[in-house]
Amino acid sequence: MLLLPSLAHKIILEVKKLLKEDIIIVDLHGHIIAGTDENRIGQFHEGALRSIEERQTIVITEDDQHSLRGVKPGINLPLFLSQEVIGVIGITGNPTEISNYGELLRKMTELLIQDTYYTEQTQWHLRMLESFVFDWMQLREWSAPFLERARILNVDLTITRQVLLMALPPHHSLTHADIWQLQHLWHHEEDLFIPWGADRLLIIHAVHPQRDMKEALDEWRAYLNGTWGSSIRIGVGQQVSPHHLRSSYEQSNRALSVTTSEQPIVFDHDLRLEMCLENISKETKRDFSRRVLHALEAHDDLLETGRALLQHNMALKQTAQALHIHINTLHYRMKKIEELASIDLKRTSDIVTFYLAFHFLDDRLKNEK
Repeated sequence: MLLLPSLAHKIILEVKKLLKEDIIIVDLHGHIIAGTDENRIGQFHEGALRSIEERQTIVITEDDQHSLRGVKPGINLPLFLSQEVIGVIGITGNPTEISNYGELLRKMTELLIQDTYYTEQTQWHLRMLESFVFDWMQLREWSAPFLERARILNVDLTITRQVLLMALPPHHSLTHADIWQLQHLWHHEEDLFIPWGADRLLIIHAVHPQRDMKEALDEWRAYLNGTWGSSIRIGVGQQVSPHHLRSSYEQSNRALSVTTSEQPIVFDHDLRLEMCLENISKETKRDFSRRVLHALEAHDDLLETGRALLQHNMALKQTAQALHIHINTLHYRMKKIEELASIDLKRTSDIVTFYLAFHFLDDRLKNEK
């Protein structure tokens, strides 16, 4: 890894919060690339070059100022990454006074460099994986370069896969730490985790017959809800051969689209009516819900009652209990709904119409959030 000026400058900004002494960072050629004294940037530092060549701390005395180019009294400490010297950090001052915290400063700087390095590696790997998965879904035939990328990324293209699509809580941006945590909790090394847009996570699951997917997802989601403080939703596609990954992805997207706060995890193989509804245009859904529910829009209590009836499968006692109202009040509201919406809640076709209107309305409201 090269110690770039941008990273060196970032390190200086962090370090100078702790020390009042002048600090410099030097590259492998002995040139100062960052420092608290910006006038020294670009100058050659012979003491730092010696520190790089000898792989050890070099103390610079006042006498050394006359024999070494570009130096001031202080100490120069080599910076290591994976046992390789990548630069030097220098502290100006009395060597006796500053040597006590010089080693601590070096360790702190190396940790900053390591963190930046591994973050960059993680970002590179995720970008490569995202590009690979996109091609995986698009390609009809697997070319030799594609198979080579799979080998480099350690992706097994021989096992049955299942796609999961997770919608993140509102205003929650996915960090690398989040992804690491999710993978760690999932306990399945062969699964691939890829950020998918701004608010979704794509998981390509390696299917194992002995694993109960629903139980695992319920436990996973419960933990994340407690950690993140808000609910996540998950759509699960069906198990497919590696060559049909796109099909499982489309199924997971369809399943995710019908999740709700009451049903946050949906498996595509459980969908029936939704398979037909997904092909209806947004305009038709909007017009249909407005045509049925338009007269109820000014009556929040009637809309709430209509939803509650459908959620409790038209069971009047359960609906009244859920709404905390007397059964007679429920009968009154139902009569008002029938009058305003011109429907009969005892007729099957009208109940289906009523259900579809609410389904389309709630789907539109969910997408507008």
